[in-house]
Amino acid sequence: MRVTVWGENVHERRDDSVRAIYPDGMHTVIADGLRSLLDADVGTATLDQPEHGLPADILAATDVLTWWGHGAHDDVDDAVVDRVCAAVLGGMGLLVLHSGHYSKVFRRLMGTSCSLRWRNEGERELIWTVDPAHPIADGVPQPIVIEAHEMYGEHFDIPPPDELVFVSSFAGGEVFRGGCCFKRGLGRIFYFSPGDHEYPVYFHPDVRRVLANGVRWAMPRVRGEVPDSPMSERGWWE
Repeated sequence: MRVTVWGENVHERRDDSVRAIYPDGMHTVIADGLRSLLDADVGTATLDQPEHGLPADILAATDVLTWWGHGAHDDVDDAVVDRVCAAVLGGMGLLVLHSGHYSKVFRRLMGTSCSLRWRNEGERELIWTVDPAHPIADGVPQPIVIEAHEMYGEHFDIPPPDELVFVSSFAGGEVFRGGCCFKRGLGRIFYFSPGDHEYPVYFHPDVRRVLANGVRWAMPRVRGEVPDSPMSERGWWE
């Protein structure tokens, strides 16, 4: 099992408050959590590396890619976006984390704006399992409790998920489809919303369990090319 953890690594270098939580970058903490739960070769890549750390040979050797982005979505080169989307259509698994919902990669694979409501007041988030038989929910408590986090709320402008695993609720009464599974081409995609950079969410043992389960679920069943796919620069559904 080969996993590549991709992160912008922008807030961690720019913002003292984020650096205090993730001094070596969020991507390193996510990678460490996966290593602790999976028998896997886990590597990392960041925005500032050549080709954002995702040249063709790295993607060809990656079974599952995780993607966290927030403040630099527009800085991701379109050629890398093309390469990642093609890899997903060809069977590579993809985990899109928190604000990665607005990445070029996710929006193109969804074919929608992927917009949502948000409020950042450090409220408690409860993550409810709505499909307890799903493998991503294996060993996960009901609910997962995150004591302080950013609120993401509906309407979340995504296509109907192929499988819905988790729904979050917040102190303000909002709910959010925060654990969604999709299939595109030969690849599997899992979107999981917890993980704002201002909170130590990726140290949370239950969040780590979900990410490890998500990697197992997204592992390729087959790898290849998808000729004549309906994908375009504007999105899967064009």
